[in-house]
Amino acid sequence: MSSDEEVKQLLIEIRDNQRLALEKQDEHIALAREQLQRANTQVDQSIALQKAAMERFAKLSRVVLPAIILCIVLIVYLVVRYF
Repeated sequence: MSSDEEVKQLLIEIRDNQRLALEKQDEHIALAREQLQRANTQVDQSIALQKAAMERFAKLSRVVLPAIILCIVLIVYLVVRYF
């Protein structure tokens, strides 16, 4: 009879340990989901910032590039005229 009681106690202990392990696993899964959500949010923000930067660069290049070309043309004109 003692052996049956020991087996019963061991089975109860195993069951309790498995429940504890499942609880810990659920906690880790929840933490991993939070981290994944945070990472996705940061990626979305990064993409939005990159798009905004590209739009600013496009607007700026429409003004700056013609101005640079004009300056180069004027410098060439002055060099040709005075030399």
